[in-house]
Amino acid sequence: MIFKRLKISISILMLFAGIPDLCATHNRAGEITYTQISELTYEITVTTYTYTLSNVDREELEVEWGDGTFTNVPRYDLLELPDYYRRNRYIARHTFPGPGIYVVLVQDPNRNFGVENIPNSVNTVFSVKTTIFVNPELGSNNTPILLNPPINQAGQFRTFIHNPGAYDIDGDSLAYSLAACTGEDGEPISGYNLPPATTSIGINSVTGDLVWETPPDTGKYNLAILIDEWRQGVKIGSITRDMQIDVFATENIPPETDSINEVCVLVGDTANVLIRSTDADLNRIEHTATGGPFLFENSPATIETLSSVPGETISKFSWSTQCNHIRKEPYMVIISAKDDHPDVKLVDIERLLVKVIGPAPYGLAVEPGNAFIRLNWEAPLDCEPVKYLVYRKIGSLDYNHDSCTTGLPEESGYEFVNETTDTAYVDNDNGEGLVQGFDYCYRIVAEYADGAQSFPSEEQCTSLAPGFPIITNVSILNTDISNGEIMVRWAKPDHLDTVPGATGPYKYIIYRSDDEFGMRLKRIDSIAGLDDTTYYDSGLNTSEVQYSYEIALYNDAPGNRFKIGTPQLASSIFLELSPADNLIEIKIRKNTPWLDNEYVIYRLNNTTAQFDSISITTNRTYSDSKLKNGTNYCYKVKSIGIYKTDLIEHSTLNWSHETCQTPEDFQRPCPPTLNVRSSCDSLKNILTWNNPNLTCANDVVAYKVYYTGNSELKLDSIVRIPGAENTSYIHDIKGEGIESMGGCYAVAAVDSFNNESELSYVKCVDNCSYYKLPNVFSPNGDDINDIYIADNPLNYVKNVDMKIFNRWGILVFQTTNPFIEWDGKMQNSNSTVSAGVYYYICDVWEPRISGLELRNIVGFIHVYTESSQGDFSNEL
Repeated sequence: MIFKRLKISISILMLFAGIPDLCATHNRAGEITYTQISELTYEITVTTYTYTLSNVDREELEVEWGDGTFTNVPRYDLLELPDYYRRNRYIARHTFPGPGIYVVLVQDPNRNFGVENIPNSVNTVFSVKTTIFVNPELGSNNTPILLNPPINQAGQFRTFIHNPGAYDIDGDSLAYSLAACTGEDGEPISGYNLPPATTSIGINSVTGDLVWETPPDTGKYNLAILIDEWRQGVKIGSITRDMQIDVFATENIPPETDSINEVCVLVGDTANVLIRSTDADLNRIEHTATGGPFLFENSPATIETLSSVPGETISKFSWSTQCNHIRKEPYMVIISAKDDHPDVKLVDIERLLVKVIGPAPYGLAVEPGNAFIRLNWEAPLDCEPVKYLVYRKIGSLDYNHDSCTTGLPEESGYEFVNETTDTAYVDNDNGEGLVQGFDYCYRIVAEYADGAQSFPSEEQCTSLAPGFPIITNVSILNTDISNGEIMVRWAKPDHLDTVPGATGPYKYIIYRSDDEFGMRLKRIDSIAGLDDTTYYDSGLNTSEVQYSYEIALYNDAPGNRFKIGTPQLASSIFLELSPADNLIEIKIRKNTPWLDNEYVIYRLNNTTAQFDSISITTNRTYSDSKLKNGTNYCYKVKSIGIYKTDLIEHSTLNWSHETCQTPEDFQRPCPPTLNVRSSCDSLKNILTWNNPNLTCANDVVAYKVYYTGNSELKLDSIVRIPGAENTSYIHDIKGEGIESMGGCYAVAAVDSFNNESELSYVKCVDNCSYYKLPNVFSPNGDDINDIYIADNPLNYVKNVDMKIFNRWGILVFQTTNPFIEWDGKMQNSNSTVSAGVYYYICDVWEPRISGLELRNIVGFIHVYTESSQGDFSNEL
């Protein structure tokens, strides 16, 4: 830990002069944020706010990654701020060993002197931490960045307001709470209390507004704001801002900003908002603003002062929106109004919420069929949705949404039908068929990348085409690849005497399409007269093709030929069989104007060569289980339904084609759960996992172990282990000549059909720091421990920068040899150094799973030059 290491450094002060005072006070605030680079690699930014009048200035900070490793991170940049604040940023990348929850910690002595609510603050460690949930199933995640710096002062008996200005680029939900300030090892500080308040101190869990109502005493106070990230109801990370608030006695009254309503703007338009602040003391006021809209490279938001006189400032927020600004959650802009009182400058903040709404689809058109409706629309101009949501309602509704309500809420009365990535959709009620006699009304909503929805499209309504004549049957009589036969039957039309101009004679024109929805209808035949209402269509490929039919009735008199009514469309029943382990799933596809109440499932009996009924279902899917893998099974289905003529119900019966399938075990077994630990002494990595046959599989027969020594490279299979009961493997690093214990592993289960499961979660180990430096040696010429040699097993460290100093800070030896091999002599001299204590600084480049990483080692060497001091060859 950094604090413990600095304790060692403090001891060194007794030996070396000129090292800066490590106990000086300077830390005022800080937080840790991160960006995910790849599945296991993250870039963290440590931001600290320090007191510029302190004589301490950290050029680097140590980051504890939560996986047993540390990195000294140099400062990336600094920014001088008002009131003796300095913002420091430290940026580093790190690859974690595998999925898990990691607490990234930075701790640094010391806090500022005299913090009222932290006992002995000057000797209390300042620490901040962030929790990273490394979980590939959650998707990529980045913490919110805190855009509003914690630098404002508070006035005694004046309301203090602060908002961290959290902006989450992923659009995740944020929840705010107050937490205890932390000290050494990130633990809550003993004796810490929230700052006192005359009324209350708290934070709004939704908006992030910290309100201190009001400070009763002057002085320095610290508090911590915890920000949790949530996605789809799951907590995916958290960050903490620790901040100092300085309270001063003052007669100044803070400015007040007029309340600002939420602004919702259609993309392409400009959001313009006037901001007015007043000051009772007639101080001048400066407006500043922070928030996500200011961060875009293209078309960022601006804030412009329109007028400023003592006691009043008016500014304008402007944002010309573009497609990449579309977002589900509104952007939060923090408006700060700061006065210029010569004593203490006070601040009021106001939140402005700006929601950017994507364009809606347009040009919706509806085309009715007998039991379905085709919809087509135009995609929004310029902006590209990821999908479209189709909504339906029976009966029209003059729906008027407000300027901020997108999509179609439940209270609108519209029912969600389906989603599609196309600009066309056929609504057949998910295959069940729409029912005659209703007006069906539709609206389309565009959905964008993060789930942001557009306003709904304009409404379009239609009723189903009534269909004439009424088709009652499309039944397959023979299944064959070239000589299949289908029987098509329809009801004889009546009441033709009510059709204007219909005198006869009459003719049926028969159309056929080689698909389910009649997209390629072609005339195939005709029947004269009204009495013959059955047609046998032969020479078809009923084994592989689904057919649909239309029957059109014509008045066929010379000079008076016209179509009567709108034809109905009806398809044959088509079965899709999907094989699986010991089962076949049957899916029934059809598009018919009648309603089927039940389906009788038949399976071929190979003994009798007859189809036997095995089940009756009302669903259009059926799973036939307990089958034998490798055996062929054949099926057909009989549908039983009803149709209506003149409000009279009639029954109808239709057969599907016959089709066969063979169940096979194509299903992967579930992956094992892997654990990996390193035995650093024996230089072996030990892998264990569970047997899936005991939980979620039944025929696992072997396992495959995958490995890579670098997390950026793909995993390779290194061994196959037969036997489901063999659930461990020892990877002998030394025996295989591998130069590092660090590595990433995964295990896959293999079943009796050689189906390989998905890989287990990748587990990485990288916690053996086996490069060690002795703390004693005796270059006295007795051939015992005469050479100072590093312990470098596997010869895995190839490069170091070792510097050894005497008690006066003079460099006595330097080398890049990873084994050091110091003979005790002064560099550039044959003289052996004097007996005593020496101090070393060694930069070691160690091979890790993320590549070469620098580790800094500091310590002491006790040098004995008299043989009487004994043998210290085994002391480390």
